[in-house]
Amino acid sequence: MSNGRQQSARDGVTLPDEFDTLQVGTVLHDPKTGAFLDVNTQLEELYGYSAEALREMSFEEVSANTYSYTQAEALRRIAAAEDTPQAFEWRIKRADGELIWVSINLTRIAIDGRPYVLGEVTDITEYKHNDRRVSLFYRLLRHNLRNDINVISGFADHVVGVAETEAARTSAEKIKTAAGDLSRVSESVKQIENTITREQSYWTRRPAVDVVAETVERFEPSNIEIDERTEMWIAVDDAFDHALTHAIENAIVHAETPEPSVRIVIEESPNTGRVEIRIEDECPLIPDMEIDALSEHTETTTTSHGSGVGLFVMKWCIESLGGELKIERRSGRGNCVYFYLPPKESPDPDSEIVSHTARRPTEAVSRQRSTE
Repeated sequence: MSNGRQQSARDGVTLPDEFDTLQVGTVLHDPKTGAFLDVNTQLEELYGYSAEALREMSFEEVSANTYSYTQAEALRRIAAAEDTPQAFEWRIKRADGELIWVSINLTRIAIDGRPYVLGEVTDITEYKHNDRRVSLFYRLLRHNLRNDINVISGFADHVVGVAETEAARTSAEKIKTAAGDLSRVSESVKQIENTITREQSYWTRRPAVDVVAETVERFEPSNIEIDERTEMWIAVDDAFDHALTHAIENAIVHAETPEPSVRIVIEESPNTGRVEIRIEDECPLIPDMEIDALSEHTETTTTSHGSGVGLFVMKWCIESLGGELKIERRSGRGNCVYFYLPPKESPDPDSEIVSHTARRPTEAVSRQRSTE
């Protein structure tokens, strides 16, 4: 052992007995040497080593040697935790040789007036494996869908051109329509994948009305009204655009009038103070089956999967922004789709993250997008 580690062992510092009751692995590090000073029972089980054995080991000895996890990097993290809490993922090699993924959070702690670094270690192996399986699934699904859709659509076009009977042409058109639906599913899958893999650092803080207006502009000419009743700011990324696009498309595609109208209301939620963005349509009521399928407690089966993934895209995109989706069937006719998002303070006008027009009024506004 190094002199530093010998000194640490002689210190005899230990974690309080209460730490053994925790369901998370806990380790006490020397902030200078990075040595393991003490661990709780949960961490002994997680790493497969006793506390006595770990006190004689370096961080690198319990790290997977097939990955770029070095003693120097571990020591840098531990030392940095004296000033700023550290959070990172690490690949651990257990005593039996099994490799596991862990999430480590390091914070400064004082025991008997002396500084140490406390680590909380959580096994995230299953999460990491599932994350990689899902990513692979998305890539394969999008690739296979795209290729098969192109083939189906191409042959359907050919059949439409050479069909000798109206029945054959009608069947080919239905095949082409189904291929188009699958293509939209493929695009929705891509949006979901982007939503769950992107980082929060890409969020921008903007006036809600400006973000909504940008999405609405792509639907012109359409009868879409934006009614801002309260000036509010939100922090968003592309996920918001995906969600609002699906909400508007549903309102237009499922309408039974030649010139469907959509109304988007922006205001503060009277119950929670969150930003409420309400999309009102005049479409037939969304079936209970589709709304119920959004519930995490509802099993999705062949009889309760709805007609597409658009509602799921809205749900996951809004939830990824720290918000909530709610759908209400209006009495008589029409639906209300609610986006609830955390309100944000308006930033300094000179801030680089601000992206809005300088002409914004302070009073409520109503913008009309129409074919007139």
